[in-house]
Amino acid sequence: MIDFFFLVPIAIGMGLVGLASFMWTLRSRQYDDLEGAAQRILFEGNEGPVLEEKRPTPSSGIKSKAEGSEFPKLGKAQR
Repeated sequence: MIDFFFLVPIAIGMGLVGLASFMWTLRSRQYDDLEGAAQRILFEGNEGPVLEEKRPTPSSGIKSKAEGSEFPKLGKAQR
């Protein structure tokens, strides 16, 4: 029973700290432009949208080591 005398004030204090921090975020206007923040993540500075770098494909004549090498086929005696 004596534990409640410590736990209840601690829980109320933590709740008040959470409420105070939420009210601070409201006053500092952090929730005003949610749509703009979602769109700004797609851009790097003022350059525009970030485009993916084009990589050469195997159809362009460039072969990697894995594509050009073939493994020898093992017979029953070599396994």
